[in-house]
Amino acid sequence: MGPQGLSHEEALNRLKRDGLNELPSVKPRTFFRHLLEILKEPMSSLLAACGIVYALIGDRQEAFILMGFWALIIFITLYQERKTENALTALRRLSSPRAWVIRDGVKTKIPATELVVDDLIQLSEGDIVPADAIAIESLNVQADESLLTGESFPVEKDLQSSVWAGTTLVRGQLIAQVVATGFHTKMGKIGVLLTAGRSEETLLKLESRQVVKRLSVVAILLCIVTAVAYALLSKNVLGGILVGLTLAMAILPNELPAVLTIFLALGTRRIAQRNVLTRRLHAVENIGATTVLCVDKTGTITLNKMEIQEVLSLGRVSQSKDEIIHIASLASNAYSFDPMERAIAEADSKFQIENKNMVGKLVFQFSLSSHFFAMSNVWQQSQGEVLVAAKGAPEAVVQISHLTESEKKEVFVAVDSMAQKGLRILAVASAPYKQNELPADQKALRLQLLGLVGFADPVRSGVKESIALCSEAGVRVMMMTGDHSKTASIIAQQIGLQNPQAILSGKEMERMSDEELAFQLTRTNCFARMIPEQKLRIVQILQGQGEVVAMTGDGVNDGPALMAAQIGIAMGLKGTDVAREAASMVLVDDDFTSIVQGIRTGRGIYDNLQAAAGYLLAIHIPIMGISILPVFLNLPLVLMPVHVAFLHLIIEPACSLVFESEPLAEDVMKRKPRNRNEKFFSRKLIVPSVLQGVFIYVIILAVFLVSLKRGLGELDARTLTFTTLIFANMGLIFINRSWNRSLYQELRVKNDALWWVIAGSLIILFLVLYVPPLRTLFRFSFLHPLDLGLALSSAFISIVWFEFWKARRS
Repeated sequence: MGPQGLSHEEALNRLKRDGLNELPSVKPRTFFRHLLEILKEPMSSLLAACGIVYALIGDRQEAFILMGFWALIIFITLYQERKTENALTALRRLSSPRAWVIRDGVKTKIPATELVVDDLIQLSEGDIVPADAIAIESLNVQADESLLTGESFPVEKDLQSSVWAGTTLVRGQLIAQVVATGFHTKMGKIGVLLTAGRSEETLLKLESRQVVKRLSVVAILLCIVTAVAYALLSKNVLGGILVGLTLAMAILPNELPAVLTIFLALGTRRIAQRNVLTRRLHAVENIGATTVLCVDKTGTITLNKMEIQEVLSLGRVSQSKDEIIHIASLASNAYSFDPMERAIAEADSKFQIENKNMVGKLVFQFSLSSHFFAMSNVWQQSQGEVLVAAKGAPEAVVQISHLTESEKKEVFVAVDSMAQKGLRILAVASAPYKQNELPADQKALRLQLLGLVGFADPVRSGVKESIALCSEAGVRVMMMTGDHSKTASIIAQQIGLQNPQAILSGKEMERMSDEELAFQLTRTNCFARMIPEQKLRIVQILQGQGEVVAMTGDGVNDGPALMAAQIGIAMGLKGTDVAREAASMVLVDDDFTSIVQGIRTGRGIYDNLQAAAGYLLAIHIPIMGISILPVFLNLPLVLMPVHVAFLHLIIEPACSLVFESEPLAEDVMKRKPRNRNEKFFSRKLIVPSVLQGVFIYVIILAVFLVSLKRGLGELDARTLTFTTLIFANMGLIFINRSWNRSLYQELRVKNDALWWVIAGSLIILFLVLYVPPLRTLFRFSFLHPLDLGLALSSAFISIVWFEFWKARRS
């Protein structure tokens, strides 16, 4: 019976008593700190300034209503930012380190924060130690403790050795008993501050910051010129200040940074719903641009649920199936989570073999390495006598076995035959040794080959359809595996990989120059007997060819490739902590179809973000124009601070709620990947958006000027113009939901947030038009049904042209 560990009940009691296993971290923003940051925002400051100016000129009603809008906008902003922060916090919790723990005799994976003192944890190569612990079972363990000691060389760990939270196992495996968690660990006492996430600047944020700076400079100059012009023409200095503040509220692009933050943060939540956790925000904007997807076969394309399908005796002395599997189990790790080793252990437990338990203590292990695909365990049999049991890739095991050339040929014929069936194959060998005669290098062993074990690993459902979807979307899929070339080829055919017969092995890669490999990468999608270091070379060459690469990995040596790829994706189930730390995303279920859905979601997020940015750019043009022109034409003002505040009550929720909530376009995976080097604010975005804004501006200006020419008073002209602008703004939201769907098609796509924003806007518009006190505050007149119809039809004319542009574009 293996170790039992704590009971779940005892662990829960200790967690309540001692708290979470967390190190000191940066405190989250409090409500009041968050509120203070919002009060410093330009829009908030400008509204407050306008309220003060109105109070100074004695217009208390206007000041009161502005402060009401000020409070409402603060509430909306606070709600959205808290929602964003909560999404990021939830994501950090999901992507926080996990730990294998033994409780009630059962191994299970839990968040490392839930570990308690006396828990039994299992660690293996590549794992980050989640708490201070003492080794109770140890096999060839070395730990990198440079984080704590600064020592660059790994430290050997044996029984009763301490391992410290935050250090990394670089070799071996152990079971350890937790002795300290959280603040009580060595790292906690030192007071190292670790933040749950890292602040980073994405390319999109950097570009938007430059755009905002340039637009802000232009906006401030316009505000100053307009304010001075009004003050000189009207000889009213306070009025000029008010006009300048109003224009600043109208045209400063302060919403754009907030929209980017919200979209990227909530985008991580959308992608997480597809079982892909985002650890770096730049991955949200990059994943939709993926052109090449490099994935591991085992566990990603296949289920990683191994079953022994065939056992073949090939030794000079015939061995039974039971004996071959028993030696394979002796060559496996104890308490292993590897599916092949678990399948071996399960099969071995069913066999009754004479003298099966005569093997004694495990005294040494020759570990599997990326350059030699075999491992050997050394078992004590008697004083000075040991048994070496080995298993691994046939070519590796053959190398350490006593075989003639004809015997080797027989082995590889059998391997080819099993590989043709799509089986993963291990060779098994053993031999007795004098303990003092054991070589230092595994490759120097001389064993007796016993036979081959073939494992079936079924392809995951949906993989073939997902690869077809990638092909349609212009995303090339490359499959990488440590398996035999023929096994890889069979799987490649089953999943519909392009050109499945063209297989490139790791050894063939080693003999190629970069130029030769670059040529091979243009025609090869299937790679066999790969070692992790070769992934990095492939990533670098593909990137040199202009590709945007998404790369999966799970091992310690996968780290460089995961960091080099534009989108590094670590395996959540079988991946090491080192791989997860290096990656920008973590695949929760290790399922290939989840990656494809993540690409689809990333494309949709980018589409929606461009729609929101295009809408923002378009709506600011008529607001800016109708704020400036009346000043220089010495006409009555159309927009005052209260009107601009009302507009922002529509604009901000439209960006942060409506466009973010927009469902993904049906054709999002029928397009080629976007060019990652193309600017977000490209001509394709700016030109149509500016045209939208100009058309709306021309129409509302015409409504305003015609109203005045017809002899309507200032209040009538303002009311009709503003109502037309509100209707045009609503239409602008509708048509910008998608530049590929018609307005009729958009109305059939569900978006609850859209209708809440539209309904809220219409209700507020109705109130300010038909509730006398509010109408007075807004300086409006009563709007008759005929006028409403005129405003609605004018707004429709200002946007309908864009529907023809969509039809011609598609």
